[in-house]
Amino acid sequence: MKTRDLSELVVLAAIWGASFLFMRLAAGPFGPVALVAVRVAGAALFLVPWLVWRGQAPWLSRRAVPLFVAGLFTSALPFLGFSYAALSITAGLSSIFNATTPLFGALIAWLWLKDRLTWPRVLGLAIGFVGVVGLAWDKASFRPDASGVASGWAVLACLGAALCYGFAASYTKRHLSDVPPLAVAAGTQLGAALALLLPAWWWWPASAPSAGAWASALALALLCTGLAYLLYFRLMSRVGPTNTITVTFLIPGFAVLWGWSFLDESITPAMLAGSAVILVGTALVTGVFPRAKPKMPPSGAEREWSS
Repeated sequence: MKTRDLSELVVLAAIWGASFLFMRLAAGPFGPVALVAVRVAGAALFLVPWLVWRGQAPWLSRRAVPLFVAGLFTSALPFLGFSYAALSITAGLSSIFNATTPLFGALIAWLWLKDRLTWPRVLGLAIGFVGVVGLAWDKASFRPDASGVASGWAVLACLGAALCYGFAASYTKRHLSDVPPLAVAAGTQLGAALALLLPAWWWWPASAPSAGAWASALALALLCTGLAYLLYFRLMSRVGPTNTITVTFLIPGFAVLWGWSFLDESITPAMLAGSAVILVGTALVTGVFPRAKPKMPPSGAEREWSS
């Protein structure tokens, strides 16, 4: 990648890492449902005018149903899972579980789309899920803490959110591969906002959230969702999906840093070890580790090496 592309990748990771900080700050005052509704509605208001300006608005009506379904699994449900988890566990820990998304994505693509699972990918899946089990082991209590949420349920909510992301990747590939990326981004946020309209009205907080909570919610909507999507899809078009997916490895570092800097969250050896194991597994699954090439035979005949 060029220096500009690498810089944008780091900025994107910093923004998405900050989303876990903002969820920790706003989930309590808003509640998970209202917070996610504000997030996706704000992102839709940011992206849809951009879509209209680019002349791609007709895609919203042409592919309304798959965009709505994708919106549930790319935004509404996973955002709810992570916002719920933010009531109980740290921003850094949530982001580490978020890093399991490529593991779930590879598994679902194998089961549904019949994508090939090579031995490195199988090994990566095994290593990654071992890391998840190890990291979640000491959080497996289902007794509510001071927040009223049990840490065990928070961990399951994070893993459920990552599973939704993994399903969304295969669903989008199957049903929306012909739709421009900006239309997918705007359409999914609009679909998620429509899906959460009535639940947000029902679960809207009885006490008005503070100005700080509103600032965090708007940062989630405009910065961590709207702007982040634009950066993400621009990188996809310039450097391809394989390079762009490496943002997964940078997000936990930033989330841990923001949580430690602004919320005084602790960084434990178990978090570091579990994160390392999960990221090694994810690297194998996504093919980030370079694969060795065989030596050429003495005759000099050319071969293509595949694993």
